[in-house]
Formats: sequence, structure tokens, C-alpha cells
Amino acid sequence: MTQAASTSSRRAYWLKTLHEWHWVSSAVCLVGMLLFALTGFTLNHAGQIEAKPEVVAREGRLPEPLLKLLQPQDQEESGQNTPGRALPQAVQEWARAEFGADVRGHEVEWSEDEAYVAMPRPGGDAWLRLSLLDGQAEFESTDRGWISYFNDLHKGRHAGAAWGLFIDIFALACLVFCLTGLFILQMHAGRRPMTWPMVGLGLLIPALLALLLVH
Repeated sequence: MTQAASTSSRRAYWLKTLHEWHWVSSAVCLVGMLLFALTGFTLNHAGQIEAKPEVVAREGRLPEPLLKLLQPQDQEESGQNTPGRALPQAVQEWARAEFGADVRGHEVEWSEDEAYVAMPRPGGDAWLRLSLLDGQAEFESTDRGWISYFNDLHKGRHAGAAWGLFIDIFALACLVFCLTGLFILQMHAGRRPMTWPMVGLGLLIPALLALLLVH
């Protein structure tokens, strides 16, 4: 085999491999890229896109047996509650049945006279307050709509560890997509003289905007 034939064969192998990695990574990224591109637009125009939050507020009273479960368990805890202590299971079930509030996994803020649970989520938030004196319970939930929901997913805001892992994997797939695209461009650049000027333009435009117009 001549040197030219060997070089051509090696080039064909790498080009085929790069195309395979490129299309696989693009398939993995497709839906995520559409989501992030759309929410990038909605976030950039958040001031022009009106949100109409829906707020639901309810009140109730914790039954006496459940109220006793919230009291300090010994004298050392008298006057305060252990930081990070979760609500008892029975109280969690009561909150879910009474208000539809799922407090599992949410940190409880304890004070001398109340327990407060913040339950932020993508596109909204909620909170539950329980009085340790008389069992008075207040619950409020705010829903800011689907646009806010997807905007928060874009930012990874209150979306949990699983969504954070997805964003990491998605970012890695995007990196593979971009790098394989760059190498494919490099391999075709000899026959396409506008390749590098266009790549340079893609770098020059945001650089100039950042230097000259971003305050």
C-alpha cells in the first residue's frame, strides 16, 4: 500500500468515526438543546413575558396528639429543637392529607414557637408553618406557570440532584458534539475556504459584543 493510499484510508477512518460520534451526540443533545435554546429566549425576555402566579393559601390546626410529637423530647432540648430534625412521619402524613403538602426531604427550620418548612420547586414554591404552642397550621403554595417551570429547569433551580446529573451529562454530550464538529470542519476545510472565516466570525461577534456593549 502506497503512502498516499495509507493516508487516505486513515483519513476516511477518522472521518467516519467523527461522523458517528457527531450524530450520536447530536441525537442525545437534540431535545435538551431545543429546551435550553427556547428557555434561553424566554429568560432573555422575562420582562416582556407576563407571569400570573396562582397562590393557594389554607389554614388548619394540628391535632393534639400530633402536636405533642413536635415538642422537645427531653430537658436538654427544652426551649429549642434539634437543627435539621425532620417532622415526625405522622405529622408529614397529616400535612399531605390536610394540605397536599409533601414535606419529605425538605429542611425544617425550628424556633421556640414554630416549625417552618420551605418547599421551593421549579416554577413555584410553597411553605408550611406549624405553631408549637397551639398547633395552628398555615400552608401556602405558589404556581408561576409552565414558562417559569422550564426557566427554572434551565437554571437547575430547586430541581434536585437527578436533574443536576442530567445537566452534567447533557453538557458533556454537547462538548462531544461541538468538538467532533470542529474536527470535521478541520478535515473539510481544505475544500471549503470559508470554513475558518465563519468559525472566526462566531468567535469575533460575541467577543466584540462583550468588550464593547456589555456593561
